Amino acid sequence: MTSSTLTTSKKTIGLTSDNIAGVSPQILQHLIEYSVGDATPYGNDDLSLQLDRKMSALFETDVAVVLVPTGTAANSLCLAAMSPAWGAVLCHPNSHINNDECGAPEFFSNGVKLLPIDGDDCKIDPITLSQRATLKIGDVHTVQPAVVSVTQATETGSVYTIDELRAIGDVCKSHNLKYHMDGARFANAIDALGCTPAEMTWKAGVDALSFGATKNGAFGVEVIVLFDTSLKNEIEYRRKRAGHLMSKMRFLSTQIDAYITDNLWLNNAQHANAMATKLRNGILSIDGVELLHPSKTNIVFCKMSPVMIATLHEHGFEFLANRWGDGVARLVTNFATKAEDIDAFIDVLAASSK
Repeated sequence: MTSSTLTTSKKTIGLTSDNIAGVSPQILQHLIEYSVGDATPYGNDDLSLQLDRKMSALFETDVAVVLVPTGTAANSLCLAAMSPAWGAVLCHPNSHINNDECGAPEFFSNGVKLLPIDGDDCKIDPITLSQRATLKIGDVHTVQPAVVSVTQATETGSVYTIDELRAIGDVCKSHNLKYHMDGARFANAIDALGCTPAEMTWKAGVDALSFGATKNGAFGVEVIVLFDTSLKNEIEYRRKRAGHLMSKMRFLSTQIDAYITDNLWLNNAQHANAMATKLRNGILSIDGVELLHPSKTNIVFCKMSPVMIATLHEHGFEFLANRWGDGVARLVTNFATKAEDIDAFIDVLAASSK
């Protein structure tokens, strides 16, 4: 035997993020089909030009769409176009734009300020929002509220109900504020609520949506869906200036075309949510493990002992732990998560609790 002995790598099962998953076969096939031949660049190909109509059908109203490769770009470009540089974006302290965008909303908007508005379950409280929206209006020394941004589903897996979204929409209307929705996990929220895309957006007063696809089976594309279509021209210029206008736009458009065909976007989310439900139910049966948030989507937060965390890691289960507190683990399922892997996780966790 030589010194370079072959070893078998341990199987890893990823629950760190829905970004770890591959690409849906339907989207890959679409990419292959549309990679043949020439196409007009910068969004002027036939497929890209059809997306406004197709997304309008999905949302049951006329919309304008702008494609970008990342969720950070989608959120930041929206907020920059919806607020003046001296404006403020009202959002939850635990929102993605406040914690995980590395200052991109401020950067893209030339300095807009994020103002945290607290609320239970990672959701903005409409009463607190209404109170904050009236403070120091017209005071030249203070940034002026311009936009409210909600994360749907939230960073803890909870979802705003339709009534909660409407209540926030009413505040926006009363105080002349724009209404943005960060929908990186939009499909997961739709499945959890059992509602339509229209009910969760423009019918609740939303002006602009970051419609996520990358976390749910796409290769890398997000859609800015504008119910206030007057924003499109400015966002398109901002997209180019920010370096997010893709020359070969058809490869973003093909992903979205496949994503919304035959309800792939919803089917993928339904599977991810079902795997998270299976995971939650299994955890509930184990002594010494505590579920921390009332998640209804594909994110599960729980608290367990250091021994349990170490044992799961040793058995090849990858997930984030201790980032949100000692013993706190975040488990995220995706469209490709296997039921047998969830069963294996629960078996190892149960054995480590004895």
